[in-house]
Amino acid sequence: MAASDGPGQGAGLRPTDLLDRCAFPPAGTPVDCAVSGGPDSMALLVLALDAGLEVTAWHVDHGLRPTSADEGAWVVRTATDRGAVARSVVASVEPGSNLEERARDARRAVLPPGVLTGHTADDQAETVLLNLLRGAGVPGAAGIGSPQRRPLLALRRHETAALCTAVGLRPVCDPMNNDPRFVRNRLRHEVLPLLAEISGRDPVPLLARHAARAGEAAGLLAGLVADVDPTDVRSLADLSDDLVRLALRSWLTDRDGGRSPDAASVERVLDVVRGRIRAAEVVGGHRVTRSAGRLSHGHR
Repeated sequence: MAASDGPGQGAGLRPTDLLDRCAFPPAGTPVDCAVSGGPDSMALLVLALDAGLEVTAWHVDHGLRPTSADEGAWVVRTATDRGAVARSVVASVEPGSNLEERARDARRAVLPPGVLTGHTADDQAETVLLNLLRGAGVPGAAGIGSPQRRPLLALRRHETAALCTAVGLRPVCDPMNNDPRFVRNRLRHEVLPLLAEISGRDPVPLLARHAARAGEAAGLLAGLVADVDPTDVRSLADLSDDLVRLALRSWLTDRDGGRSPDAASVERVLDVVRGRIRAAEVVGGHRVTRSAGRLSHGHR
């Protein structure tokens, strides 16, 4: 995997054309960036460096493709050549069920806290739809968790690809991004184009704005239970189920790296709180148990 021979299509685009719409910290700030080698993460690297940040680029090799080691070496070389510190780590994931979740958990285990990612407005729109299908409530409708770590959320996927072309980079092409076994890919390649056809307009900006408004609403709702300890079952006894659900959803979200739980998981944990069951499985391979009036959260 190597840089292209020339800028080609998109050659007129410069990092400065996009920086005003990015949410980077001030110049000189040390940041960690997750860089898979795809166009979004490579654009993140280019833009972060152009913003004057002290960048450490992190590549995680899951070993899912024969070319993954070569791709990691290319990311490290490219990041170093452009002035970043580069780190490559291995977090092997075996093919099988729940591959996306297991790969995400593996990355989370090896990447530093607060790492920036290259998620765009297109990713935000897909996440809103995914979370609505999961029944993830108002917080889920707010889209991608930890928006402070997603400086490219105002950019579009075609813009990150065009930027890579303009600066002479040929990003890694991950065939998993086209695999119809994954719900996100079908939303990306089938549902969103169909919504555009039906409505006669691009649904991505609409869904991104919806996520922003839902995020504001989620913040207001979180304030209602800010002083509630959802692990103390006795303190929840006099609260309505609706307030307990809010507190539990926030607690479970924190435990799953900012991913809002589905409605069924929240209901099962509510049953644990109310004493109807002793333990509950929640999405993400975790289990909530009750002992001595306290809830605990851990792996199954």
